[in-house]
Amino acid sequence: MKKRLFVRAYRQALVLLAVTQTAVFAQNSGISKGSTAITSAAADLKGYFEPVTTLIYMIAAIVGLVGGFRIFAKWQNGDQDVQKSAMGWVGSILFLLAIAFLLQTVFFP
Repeated sequence: MKKRLFVRAYRQALVLLAVTQTAVFAQNSGISKGSTAITSAAADLKGYFEPVTTLIYMIAAIVGLVGGFRIFAKWQNGDQDVQKSAMGWVGSILFLLAIAFLLQTVFFP
C-alpha cells in the first residue's frame, strides 16, 4: 500500500516537473522571440522618424507662408486684429518646430 502511494506520488512529481519545465522553456523562447520582435520594431520605427521630422519641417514652412500671406492681407486691409493673428500663426509654427525638435531629441540621441 505504501509502495503504491510512493509510486503515485513519484509519478505526480514527474508530471508536475515536466509541466513546469515545459512552461519555463516555453517562456524563455517566447521572451527571446518577443525581445527580438521588439528590437526589430524599434529599429523600423526609428527609420520612420527622420522622414516624419522632415515632413513636419515642410508643413511648418507651408504654414509660415500661408500665415504670412494672410497676415499681410489683413495688414493691407487695415484690420485691427493683425497682431493677434500674427501671434497665432507664429505660435503654430513654433509648435510644429518644437515637435520636430523633440522627435529628433528623443529618438535620435
